[in-house]
Amino acid sequence: MKNLKMVFFKIFFILLMVTLAVKGSWVNLEDLQNFFLNNLETITLLSVPLLFLFTIYMFTRPKPVYLVDFSCYLPPSHLKVSVQTLMGHAKRVREAGMCWEDKDAYLIDFQQKILERSGLGQETSIPEGLQCFPLQQDMAASRKETEQVICGALDNLFRNTGVKPREIGILVVNSSTFNPTPSLASMIVNKYKLRDNIKSLNLGGMGCSAGVIAIDVAKGLLQVHRNTYAIVVSTENITQNLYLGKNKSMLVTNCLFRVGGAAVLLSNRSRDRVRAKYELVHTVRIHTGSDDKSFECATQEEDEDGIVGVTLTKNLPMVAARTLKINIATLGPLVLPLKEKLAFFVTFLKKKYFKPELRNYTPDFKLAFEHFCIHAGGRALIDELEKNLKLSPLHVEASRMTLHRFGNTSSSSIWYELAYTEAKGRMKQGDRIWQIALGSGFKCNSSVWVALRNVKPSANNPWEDCMDRYPVEIEY
Repeated sequence: MKNLKMVFFKIFFILLMVTLAVKGSWVNLEDLQNFFLNNLETITLLSVPLLFLFTIYMFTRPKPVYLVDFSCYLPPSHLKVSVQTLMGHAKRVREAGMCWEDKDAYLIDFQQKILERSGLGQETSIPEGLQCFPLQQDMAASRKETEQVICGALDNLFRNTGVKPREIGILVVNSSTFNPTPSLASMIVNKYKLRDNIKSLNLGGMGCSAGVIAIDVAKGLLQVHRNTYAIVVSTENITQNLYLGKNKSMLVTNCLFRVGGAAVLLSNRSRDRVRAKYELVHTVRIHTGSDDKSFECATQEEDEDGIVGVTLTKNLPMVAARTLKINIATLGPLVLPLKEKLAFFVTFLKKKYFKPELRNYTPDFKLAFEHFCIHAGGRALIDELEKNLKLSPLHVEASRMTLHRFGNTSSSSIWYELAYTEAKGRMKQGDRIWQIALGSGFKCNSSVWVALRNVKPSANNPWEDCMDRYPVEIEY
């Protein structure tokens, strides 16, 4: 113990002498040199373990992950369709005998009612294959749509950042229902001639929450592979997933999903912090698929006539609420201020031991975040989260406007929302962003970012041609 005390005393004394010398106090340079020469052995013995521990720390500490930039695909104007045009198109398909018969006219009316109450505007986009007669839903048309979306987003990202495709070391692509062979990741490798040792992954079947999953996967890979870039591409295919059957629960997706996609450039290089927009702080992933109701609430399957579509069950709202609750309970302790944590804990104890009828305490997440990017899955989802999280209309404006302008673009919708916030000039240095997405399985995933500077929109922001018109009043 005495020896240990002596060691600490010498460390303190050395640090004191150096500090005084640096500040130009009474210790002169000659005295300091003599001191180090006389205690060279002690200083060496102390320096070796300290250097060793510092080296271990530098190699094992979590590496910061920076979001250098991102790009959202802006569909060309000829792909835009109004609700009236879409309904006229559906009637023409029926009259041509391509799916519904005359007696099935009520299915057209059903879809029109959903569209009128959905929150979608008059400028959402559907792919070329679904705007021609006969409809083109084959593999070639599906590949064409997805390649246009992915390459459109990536071309703009490379152009804006100046990063060359050969510099990319990690590639993560997510597309839930369209997964051809070779994979979409391989298509990107071939198109942009990415290097041979690239770490590429293709995520499929993970629903609208897969964008956050892809970010989390890329984050894990960036902890292993040093000094490199990672690209995350999120999209969904509309061409192949148009449902032409008679099951009402499967027709809902026709009304909500639209063309869209996003590409995100991440980096673990310290020198990229200067130009990066954001730093990744947390990712939280919740998967309740072990429960049958959760697993079956959104399922791709065949209907009674053998036509493939996605079934949405009546359990979906309940499952979504429960999964969201678990995600919030996991994320809360990581981001909420101490006051909110204590209030939540006290309410939890009261409810468990004294008043079981007591309502759960909903933390005020407005104290933890300045911006919310809620997956634009539909009007009901946004309404519910606005109510449960006690958010203001301004907090959910980006989500509502994204749904209105672009529709449900699946896993990429949270990036259109972030682009909206940037285009509005609202993103300031130090602002915290919560991206939250829900998807089949059932999953609820969150990513938390912090702005490293006052963020301005990048070139070809998807909102730049219509920002002066938004926000708009939405009538249901």
